[in-house]
Amino acid sequence: MNIAALLHKSAHSFGSRPALSVGSTHYQSYAELAARVERLAGGMVDQLGLKQGDRVALAMTNCPEFVEALYAIWHAGLTAVPMNAKLHRREFSYIVNNSGARLCLVNDDLEESINPLSDSVESLEHIVSVDSMEYARLTASDPLILRDVDPSAPAWLFYTSGTTGRPKGAVLSHRNLLLMTLSYFADLESLSHLDCIIHAAPLSHGSGLYCIPYVAKAAKQVIPESRGFDPGEIGTLLENYTNVGFFFAPTMIVRLMGSDAIRESTLANLRTIIYGGGPMYTQDLLGALEFFGYKLVQIYGQGESPMTITYLSKFVHADRDLPRYIEKLSSVGVPRTDVEVRVVDENDIEVPVNEPGEIIVRGGVVMNGYWNNSEASERALKGGWLHTGDVGTMDEDGYFSLKDRTKDLIISGGSNIYPREIEEVLLKHDSVLETSVVGRPHPDWGEEVVAFVTRRPGSNVTEEELDRLCLENIARFKRPKSYRFVDALPKNNYGKILKTELRELLDSTSTDED
Repeated sequence: MNIAALLHKSAHSFGSRPALSVGSTHYQSYAELAARVERLAGGMVDQLGLKQGDRVALAMTNCPEFVEALYAIWHAGLTAVPMNAKLHRREFSYIVNNSGARLCLVNDDLEESINPLSDSVESLEHIVSVDSMEYARLTASDPLILRDVDPSAPAWLFYTSGTTGRPKGAVLSHRNLLLMTLSYFADLESLSHLDCIIHAAPLSHGSGLYCIPYVAKAAKQVIPESRGFDPGEIGTLLENYTNVGFFFAPTMIVRLMGSDAIRESTLANLRTIIYGGGPMYTQDLLGALEFFGYKLVQIYGQGESPMTITYLSKFVHADRDLPRYIEKLSSVGVPRTDVEVRVVDENDIEVPVNEPGEIIVRGGVVMNGYWNNSEASERALKGGWLHTGDVGTMDEDGYFSLKDRTKDLIISGGSNIYPREIEEVLLKHDSVLETSVVGRPHPDWGEEVVAFVTRRPGSNVTEEELDRLCLENIARFKRPKSYRFVDALPKNNYGKILKTELRELLDSTSTDED
């Protein structure tokens, strides 16, 4: 099998249908996309010498070349390593090195960050900009016949940070991605060649995964000219396209509701908003249902079980006569068709209804394991179940609710931020004695990062120095938005820093300031 076969089926039956657009401008038909994918795959093999199973990293903001590169990688039997365009150069370096990628494809937005890696990453033989003549030569190669691969062969290495902050590559196979796609049709909605999706969220993550079911049904993919999330542009695109779907983080939905451009535009062309990647507060959800209508679907998933753990359907959102309707809106829904989900205690024994525990999941969509990390794989997949690290409950009707995405995880703008990663950077400074990072509620982004810092005696380290240190080591979106210098951090009898007390301190400070 090969997940890229979905593209070629669509091209065979709907070749003249539009496959990709940039803004309001048509870019490629399905026949043109499939032909370009075949030639690009041929170029990777014949010109660059890549062999089946080799990894290809993608460092791009949203662009049509991302889609054609992704399918060319799979077509050639290679493994895609999409990377978050917001990452710091050192984070790009770690992922490319850890995956052993031989080729990295970039667009003009990220060349400056990626080009230096040619001198520091041993495996990396080629860096090719999709805006270059070299890429044009690759796409002019002789077409490659679609390669058959084992269903368990890696298709996508989905790099996701753990509680230590060290990125791990969740190995998603061709079978995983196919089951994820079928589950989309089983649970979320049917699609046809008359539908489209606007990729305002990153293609390197959720929106890229949702590209697959749209390609499977020859539906249109639209890349905003801004290459990202711009409410004004989305309002314009909604007026130009029909049967429109989106994948959004909850904070993006809230920002859309506050946009004058959306208020002035027609929502008649909106078909579906799938939301996930962070908490959707009930009051915000009720406002969104009033604003957009009953067009919302919630999903809960992880990179390790892509997009499929639980869901809250359009029908549940719309059924106000449902018993405990508000409670169900506050949940993450019921298990998806392709998985089993449980809530267990520390011994993996299922807990009673409404009692909190760890959410675990198993099914054909769950990852093979972590790339070159058997120890982490064994922990995560203990007993054949993916241990999500998320604390939740299940009610008497089988609806799951999340209590914590992990104990200390910060979710800002739909992106996961792990405090320890930031803490380790701050502790590089000689003047920092101790530090603890927590999240503070933010009206637009969900949460923002706050760092509590204890200086070494005699030190006078400033916010500016620490901010500079963070920008040299981690992505800009992860750095603290505020620093609090304190004489000591609160600890329990075992010496563990009490983040709960730090969050309470932030809450009381905010109240005093109000």
